[in-house]
Amino acid sequence: MHTLFLLNPAAGKADCTHTLPQQIAAAAAGAGLAPEDYTIRVTTHAGHARELSRAAAQKAGVELRIFTAGGDGTFNEALTGAHGFDKTAVGCLPYGSGNDFLRTYGTKEEFLDLNAQLAGGAVPIDLMRTSLGLSATICAAGLDAQVAYGIPKFRRIPLCGGEAAYALSIVQQLCGHIGRRVEYVIDGEVLTVDCLMCAVCNGRAYGGGFMAGPEAQPDDGWLDVFIVRKVSRRVIAKLLMLYKNGQHFQNGQLTEAAKPYFIYRRAKSVSLRAADGRGPIIATVDGECAPCKQVSVQVQPLAGRVLLPLPAYQRFTAQKAAVK
Repeated sequence: MHTLFLLNPAAGKADCTHTLPQQIAAAAAGAGLAPEDYTIRVTTHAGHARELSRAAAQKAGVELRIFTAGGDGTFNEALTGAHGFDKTAVGCLPYGSGNDFLRTYGTKEEFLDLNAQLAGGAVPIDLMRTSLGLSATICAAGLDAQVAYGIPKFRRIPLCGGEAAYALSIVQQLCGHIGRRVEYVIDGEVLTVDCLMCAVCNGRAYGGGFMAGPEAQPDDGWLDVFIVRKVSRRVIAKLLMLYKNGQHFQNGQLTEAAKPYFIYRRAKSVSLRAADGRGPIIATVDGECAPCKQVSVQVQPLAGRVLLPLPAYQRFTAQKAAVK
């Protein structure tokens, strides 16, 4: 077995390359790994983690573990690069700003524990093939994606950091036209809805902790689809708080508080397109945002292998054994 660590110095608020290599060396020694058993590489540009992962997977003649130190984007790049290589699994060390992938499986503290990571194991999970690429988490479209899409513009303003740019982007969207008329095709069912936003979920969280799919199971072969109906501005804050905390869905169904505002489906395939003549709809996956004429999502059952730190791995495998 070989272990590759990919460190993204641009992720999060601090450059992880200053101290993490020394921590990796200490944890590797404690796990009995010789220096030749692992490699540390630093990513230098967008897409580099994908390139390095694919190159390593193609060369590896043994089991390969890839740990990304960065955010969800870096993790997703590596997962994409490793896709199709049965002996390769990808894990994340959460040094980014969102770190939503891990929220389906455990805590940030568990995933930051290098000893637990090296003692953990690989599990197969479903992936989503979307219009914006592969993902293990959530594909969303609508208001939340529009907010994310607008943030870079405000970051170019002097002294306008992450939170300020986010707030300004929200204000811009709320001052504009709220909601879109969208046509959905969900496993053949056609729905045309005046909606605020939607989320197609393989994982549970996105957007830095919004629990859009609070009961999504990443290895059951299904997608949880939530469509949020168009509402007035005075209702948006209440609705988003319900949505953020995962209080819209419990025990396999919408809660009473959510039923007037949400549509829920389980599906294998989802596509959507704007039906209001106002141009493309904004979609987002793992921090990547883009305008799309049509957004499509299909589940790929057990198409990925991910690494979980020991406590999360034990919980995950115990849950699967209990279900069987």
